[in-house]
Amino acid sequence: MSDPLLVDLLSPTPDELHAELAAHFGRRGEPDYRARQVARWLYDTDVPDFEGMTDLPAAERAGLAEAFHIGEPAPDTVSVSDDGTAKHLWRLHDGELVESVLIPTADRLTLCLSSQAGCAIGCTFCATGWSGFRRQLSAGEIVGQFRASRRWAAEQGLGPITNIVYMGMGEPLANRPALHASLSTLNHGFGVGARKITVSTVGVVPGILELAERPEQFRLALSLHAPESGLRRELIPLENRWSLDEILQALRTFDDCGGRRITFEYVLIGGVNDDPQLAHALAEIAADLKAFVNLIPFNPIPWQPWSASPPARIAHFARVLEGRGVEAAVREPRGRDIDAACGQLRANALVQIDESES
Repeated sequence: MSDPLLVDLLSPTPDELHAELAAHFGRRGEPDYRARQVARWLYDTDVPDFEGMTDLPAAERAGLAEAFHIGEPAPDTVSVSDDGTAKHLWRLHDGELVESVLIPTADRLTLCLSSQAGCAIGCTFCATGWSGFRRQLSAGEIVGQFRASRRWAAEQGLGPITNIVYMGMGEPLANRPALHASLSTLNHGFGVGARKITVSTVGVVPGILELAERPEQFRLALSLHAPESGLRRELIPLENRWSLDEILQALRTFDDCGGRRITFEYVLIGGVNDDPQLAHALAEIAADLKAFVNLIPFNPIPWQPWSASPPARIAHFARVLEGRGVEAAVREPRGRDIDAACGQLRANALVQIDESES
């Protein structure tokens, strides 16, 4: 496991990385191009340590290992579903556990990243909040999930990661310094296109406005789950902090920046947020913002008695949206046999730890 006392080379942005390495090599009397060599090894290959950087002299590889580390998480558990979905439970340097998920389809390989260990938002339909909030992830711990997952995917013959979504554990816009640094590194360092990276939020208004100010066209997904503020408050406590009206105004600002598609995520829970009339309210909001809507059947979690909406009710929502000219899709559940919903694998691991210690 990486030494947390050393500088993690995955945490700086590409510009910061070059400055850090150039200063390091300068102190050692080495030329500036050594910094570019290391950056190429970090971003373009998946060598796990400095020994693999074979075009550097042995003394310089040893010098790097004395000052820096490559902060990838250690794999604790990997589970592969019958549908090809792969979920990693990663152990960080202090023992905290976070999850990432690789989702293959015919034309893409999507990585779902975590931005926090646990989550403080407390959404009633999500497994992550069950175990509470532990801490923020560093930019390197976010990027490290990508780099380690990319290596694993290559070893399994899955091809390159084409899309990234910050939809794993945690609220990304509640960890903005690490989020923005990791976005810069994934986009400018690893070369993942901005339009291939989506940041999900339950509605942290200042974070939406900050993301709108960035020149890159990162995508944004709002975990909506109810088109009315009162009902949404029952599902997402953060509605008490920033109301739906405030969130929608921030999304209009984001949309005014141009070229940045907004997606609404709507988990359909039987008898909770699937009343047919709500479909019309959802369609009105989505049409106003020209948003894409993902309709998601609820993925049951053990401590919540809810179930997914019936297929006919989900189909009704889809028809209403399409009738208003709103692009929509029903997201097929993936990886249910491996607890691929956010937080489930970590929650199970924590339960096992508690039981072993009792």
